[in-house]
Amino acid sequence: MKSIVLEEAGGVENLIFKDIEQPATVDGEVLVKVEAISINPVDVKIKYAEEGLNNLYGEERPVILGWDIAGTVIATGNAVSLFEVGDAVFGMVNFPGKGKAYAELVAAPESQLAKIPSNVSYKEAAATTLAALTALQAIQNTVKAGDRVLVHAGSGGVGHFAIQIAKNMGAHVVATSSAKNRDFIMSLGADEHIDYQTQAFEKVASKIDFVLDTLGGEVLSKSLDVMVSGGSIVSITTFQFSKELLEKATLHEVKMSALMVHSNGEDMNTLKGMLAEGIIKPHLSKAFPFTEMAKAHAEVESGRTVGKIVIRKPE
Repeated sequence: MKSIVLEEAGGVENLIFKDIEQPATVDGEVLVKVEAISINPVDVKIKYAEEGLNNLYGEERPVILGWDIAGTVIATGNAVSLFEVGDAVFGMVNFPGKGKAYAELVAAPESQLAKIPSNVSYKEAAATTLAALTALQAIQNTVKAGDRVLVHAGSGGVGHFAIQIAKNMGAHVVATSSAKNRDFIMSLGADEHIDYQTQAFEKVASKIDFVLDTLGGEVLSKSLDVMVSGGSIVSITTFQFSKELLEKATLHEVKMSALMVHSNGEDMNTLKGMLAEGIIKPHLSKAFPFTEMAKAHAEVESGRTVGKIVIRKPE
């Protein structure tokens, strides 16, 4: 089958097209013929990081990157009960772990997938995976109706889903982006927009109950200054907060937590329902053919992507 492999850490020149044997399924897995995949910042970053590759793959080389897939079930392993051959499915596979999505065929646990709604394309489904799961898992058990929510980088992959999900929950949503993306932010349902290039958000936003931190650094620290006592921050940028930051959070009486998104079929089915009902809609910035994976990585690496980058099926 066609695949893109990484022999060793490095730039896009290390992403190599190669024919390899198709994966075998184990109990509880289905074999998916991939129609579209999604590219995320983690894909871009890990290809440079030998330590990260070692943590995920050990000494296995070459490795196949990627986690977000949408496609058709063409075979089922033993003990599969949720899907049948011919079902259109999508999901984030084995994250954190070996997703191996940059391939024509992917073996995926059925417990991590959901059926694609009839009104959603493969490309749209592929886009509504890691980024959408991150937003959902950050928000669903913390935000409630009436909360004032601040979403940093609202035009990005995670941010644009977070705005839509929080708004559907009845929150008042404040989002940051550049001025050129203001109309996009507001079209997603945001109540307020802050132009981070000309406005200091910490002087504009106030009485915030929940912050989704997608940027870290000074933005994370300054976010504490706009929050109410008892508020919460979920950060997707770090696994460990500094002593100074924790002390500041305690002083402000704000709860801070770090989130590592994880594969979850129940959450995928929640996203399925939201897609079917039009509650969320992914914004597809660009779609590249499988043969232009390097261009897709460069686009994500630019840090200026609005919404999501997807890859069309191998030809």
